[in-house]
Amino acid sequence: MRDPSADDLLTWYDRHARVLPWRVSPADRRVGVMPDPYRVWLSEIMLQQTTVAAVKAYFERFTTLWPTVAGLAAAQDAAVMGEWAGLGYYARARNLLKGARAVVAEHGGRFPETRDGLLTLPGVGPYTASAVAAIAFDRPETVVDGNVERVMARVFRVETPLPAAKGELTALAARLTPRERPGDYAQAVMDLGATVCTPRSPACGICPWMEGCRARAVGVQAELPLKAAKKAKPVRFGIAYLARREDGAWLVETRPDRGLLGGMTGFPGTEWDEAAPKHAPPVEAEWRDPGGEVRHTFTHFHLALALRVAEVPLDAMAERGAFRPDLRRSELPTVMRKAFDLASRALVQS
Repeated sequence: MRDPSADDLLTWYDRHARVLPWRVSPADRRVGVMPDPYRVWLSEIMLQQTTVAAVKAYFERFTTLWPTVAGLAAAQDAAVMGEWAGLGYYARARNLLKGARAVVAEHGGRFPETRDGLLTLPGVGPYTASAVAAIAFDRPETVVDGNVERVMARVFRVETPLPAAKGELTALAARLTPRERPGDYAQAVMDLGATVCTPRSPACGICPWMEGCRARAVGVQAELPLKAAKKAKPVRFGIAYLARREDGAWLVETRPDRGLLGGMTGFPGTEWDEAAPKHAPPVEAEWRDPGGEVRHTFTHFHLALALRVAEVPLDAMAERGAFRPDLRRSELPTVMRKAFDLASRALVQS
């Protein structure tokens, strides 16, 4: 059985490439149109651990507000964090600003063109550096995301479970990466995993690599890649305090730059611990339980967030945070949006 061919995949990609707002089509690339490195970098940062469907609207909004890396570098931190709200993994937004400012301050507003150069930017790891080098600058770098791992595990029938198989899968992907059209190839193999070689029910009948797929040959393609059993996530508990002043202003605070939801707008509350928290309100008020709690899952734990709501007078003095009359739900991270919605309903009904 012959190995899959990059040429076969590129021929398929020329006909079936996804249309994405940050992508230059293979037809345009063939006549010399190259992607804007800023748009490629921005999309790759946003796509870290996030789906294409979730990213599209954020990407279009960011590139409307800040169409160049210089524009993003000059933006206010709070404005960028507010626009990022809801996309999750908020360290990415902080690194996005640091990266843009590094490109402007240290590289004259031009992105480094090599993988090694890109690795010097804040928030850029090996995968992102390889992806930007390949897609934006047509460097023959090996780009391996979850889609590519799945394709390689099936095509070469790798039965070592992930994450232990990562090195082997990367080596196999490198073996296939061509020197001609590496940017298109990187996007093609990711598209193949996203649209044909999907996690469940892969569409093998329309796959350009079906003849060389070792897993398909023995009927185990849907079972691969194997994954090691995950440890159960612990549950942490906390309390969030949602105080609304008579004029409609909400008591909010900016979370510390380091840690979960760093730099984001949120409601004052307790620490999130595995032990039940003690009541620690930020302002004197008649606090009440709205009759529900917020459940949210982070990468390493589940959160059970109890809520306390209160309406306070105009002269209320808070020990933490400040009252914001112009608070927009959209600038809150997802867990705080859940709390805001529940508290708003409770206050309307009171």
